[in-house]
Amino acid sequence: MRSKTRTTVSSAGGMRFVTVAVLAILLTACDATMGAGDAGCASYAEARLARPPASAVADVPPEWATWIADLDDRMTGTCR
Repeated sequence: MRSKTRTTVSSAGGMRFVTVAVLAILLTACDATMGAGDAGCASYAEARLARPPASAVADVPPEWATWIADLDDRMTGTCR
């Protein structure tokens, strides 16, 4: 069985930090770009108010974090 080295653990921690930072930026940038008048965008903006803090993303598997960031990016782009 292959054991994790200090470098592997450090890299994983760094990647998780980068993922959290990117999600935090994406999730906070959307507030300023929401378009008014579109029911879907208004609903999305309201749902974003209930999102957990960015620090909670550290517990999300990388595949889910990527999907969440992609979804938020698409919704933000749609609602500009």
